[in-house]
Amino acid sequence: MNVLGLLSFLSLVLVLSAPGTFAQKPKPCEVPGLISGDLHLMNDNQLFVSTGKMNYDAFNQRMSLSSFDSNSTVSGMIMLFKEKVYYEISWNEGTCKKRPLDATFNPVQVPPGALLMAQLFMGSSSGWGMGVLVNTWFGLLPQGMYTHVFTEVGCIPITFSIANHEGWTTLSTFNWVIGSAQPMDFVPPAFCDTAQLEVAEKADTFLTAVKSLTKTTKAEN
Repeated sequence: MNVLGLLSFLSLVLVLSAPGTFAQKPKPCEVPGLISGDLHLMNDNQLFVSTGKMNYDAFNQRMSLSSFDSNSTVSGMIMLFKEKVYYEISWNEGTCKKRPLDATFNPVQVPPGALLMAQLFMGSSSGWGMGVLVNTWFGLLPQGMYTHVFTEVGCIPITFSIANHEGWTTLSTFNWVIGSAQPMDFVPPAFCDTAQLEVAEKADTFLTAVKSLTKTTKAEN
């Protein structure tokens, strides 16, 4: 390597190692198109707490949720946006409700127009593996004010919260795996075959359907 080449190389190294070289403002992101994980759901008005699983398939525009509470109540929900329906399932009773779903599929992402609240470490930044860098976003939706937390690397969702005059709902997620572990989770069980589509003045969205799930499980308890 000649002297000029060596000086150019050293100059590049110095620039890249300068403080703030890699510092960039966090940008809105979209989660991987096929992902599955666990969830923790809380709703203040219903004093409701449950855990469960979530499968997300952006390619086929479908989602599934299952909920397990302390009373061994098992509920589920399968959302099929292309078919404009979702199924609300009670596994304990073997019953199924078929309801209209707003066909507008919104990918799990930082919503358009969201504002960055903060970038911070969950845990600690003092050592490798002690924490994870996350971005907290907030804004307004027709359903109320929201805050969403995603990891900086990979855009993995952590929490979704929304609040309005009726109260708040928080969905916390963890143990995500890229890829769907159970494709059959998107297929309604056989006892849903006879379910008739309910008539509603307005089709549910993802948020109103999840809120309905919390109320259903609370009622079963």
